Amino acid sequence: LLGFTSGTTGLPKATIHYHRDLLVICDCYARDVLRATPEDRFIGSPPLAFTFGLGGLVLFPFRIGAAAILLEKAGPPDLAAGIAEHQATICFTSPTAYRAMLTKADAHDLSSLRKCVSAGETLPKPIYEAWLAATGLQLMDGIGATEMLHIFIAAREEEIRPGATGKPLPGYEARIIDAVGQEVPRGTPGRLAVRGPIGCRYLDDPRQAVYVEAGWNVTGDTYAEDADGYFWFQARNDDMIVSSGYNIAGPEVEAALLAHAAVLEAGVVGAPDLERGRIVKAYVVLADPAAGSPALAAALQDWVKQAIAPYKYPRAIEFVDELPKTQSGKLQRIALRRIAEQQGERA
Repeated sequence: LLGFTSGTTGLPKATIHYHRDLLVICDCYARDVLRATPEDRFIGSPPLAFTFGLGGLVLFPFRIGAAAILLEKAGPPDLAAGIAEHQATICFTSPTAYRAMLTKADAHDLSSLRKCVSAGETLPKPIYEAWLAATGLQLMDGIGATEMLHIFIAAREEEIRPGATGKPLPGYEARIIDAVGQEVPRGTPGRLAVRGPIGCRYLDDPRQAVYVEAGWNVTGDTYAEDADGYFWFQARNDDMIVSSGYNIAGPEVEAALLAHAAVLEAGVVGAPDLERGRIVKAYVVLADPAAGSPALAAALQDWVKQAIAPYKYPRAIEFVDELPKTQSGKLQRIALRRIAEQQGERA
């Protein structure tokens, strides 16, 4: 099986997986963590050509003997309608889609759902809390990678800690390392390194030497591990913004913005600045597109200052109609960074 990465960080890479790998993800995640049954009906938005969709909509239901509902169109409105029409019980989609479906909760009956898996991008705590309040269901967060075929850190419902991704799946190990590959103390942010029954194998691609270090798969994510072994996402390694010497994680600022009722979506990147080197810039999609104004931008800045450390607030906010995304629905920050750079050159 050749699985192609989504290209969020540049040119896609072809990953090699064998038949045994397909069974590994079915038994390590679908059986031991998700705990689905033959009576379940799986539904979701990820394309089958991406491994998140391949697992959640093909391999898992096939392995368990459950049903899979494949929608021709799987945007949030279509997904919400499909859940209601087909009485789906397990949903696989992204945090962005779960947030968008909340606006359709009154129009479609989502009560058949019993498990909701969120992956593809980090799950902001405000989305977790909003979905729980609206449906009574916890979003089951997880981090996976095409290189590892599917999710390798997650948590069962009764073990979820809101804001944490979870713990390594059975058969996997994870640790946090520094720039030279040494493990760091608990609570210290660093590079996430994982190993287990599946590892990165690129098809004739020298970038394998970057992903695999001393037998560990280094995913490109900054995480911290707490005293109880839970892993907490900080940012993608290339999403860290250095402004006036401070390290600022873009996803943390995004989560703060998403907690505001006026914000539908947010993407945060570093933008060039003569005085600070870089500043935090937020591209915001509003729930009401007509509400954008300098006053609202200032209100959002004040909101972020109250929610997280004040120095992390976005010094620039631009209201946009949509954010650039990959085919699998993930925010394409590399495109946002390119836009910010081009805007900086013109300034």
